[in-house]
Amino acid sequence: MKFYVSSAFLDTREIIDVAKAADDLGYDGIAIPDHIVNLETLNTPYPYTKDGERRWQPFTEWPDPWVLVGALAQVTTRLRFVTTVYIPAMRNPYSAAKAIGTAAYLADGRVELGVGVGWCAEEFALMEQRFAGRGRRTDEMLELMRALWSPDWTEFDGEFYQTPRLEMQPTPPRIPIYVGGLSDIALRRAARYDGWIGDLITTERAIAAASRLRELRAENGVAEQDFTILTPLTDAFTIADYQRAEDAGITGILTMPWMFYSGPDATLADKVDGMKRFRKDLDLDG
Repeated sequence: MKFYVSSAFLDTREIIDVAKAADDLGYDGIAIPDHIVNLETLNTPYPYTKDGERRWQPFTEWPDPWVLVGALAQVTTRLRFVTTVYIPAMRNPYSAAKAIGTAAYLADGRVELGVGVGWCAEEFALMEQRFAGRGRRTDEMLELMRALWSPDWTEFDGEFYQTPRLEMQPTPPRIPIYVGGLSDIALRRAARYDGWIGDLITTERAIAAASRLRELRAENGVAEQDFTILTPLTDAFTIADYQRAEDAGITGILTMPWMFYSGPDATLADKVDGMKRFRKDLDLDG
């Protein structure tokens, strides 16, 4: 089982120290969420809470994932970086591919691209991108970006994007793609790529998703192994809990270890201490 530390809602400068500590302590990665802006008023309900209200307060910091990865890569040696999740369809595919590819190049292949189709219609409108059809556009963007990350000349003739013969440098190492979302469409999309990223869910729900993903992978004729399932679990706290999840095919956990010891008001020192205690309590260092 791999453990990734979530950087959600942290002060941007604090993330650097958390990442350095995670790297030193043996965590596998750090998870970086994505929003370009936080609009004061929304007509679109937030889909991941019962009341439709956002989980964060106004003026929470949302650093650009790829600028942040470029910085974190220079102060860590083994930590991997995953977005939870980046919204390609809200961007121009060429500028997105350039930013992601550059970050992956600087990180020596430690970038894992977690993507979603997006939920906030107003944020799409602000970015001058259509909200309708964003799923199909995401599929095409991922295909196009993979072509742009190749070392060769690229031509692309899609439904949404037509690309004349061109090349984009630097060429990054291979970037695995993980897809977020719990709908059947999202799981089907994830099964075609390298992994799936969950939101705050129970172990039972995560196990059900893992089972469905195995079915879809089999339907697609692709191997079950080398497929990442990375998720936070709202009801996993003990070694036995995480072992149960791993036995069911969940390969990685997204966590904020300090929340178990100091809560949401933890200082930086509390966060680092919580990361140490979490590994000790779960005997992650053997």
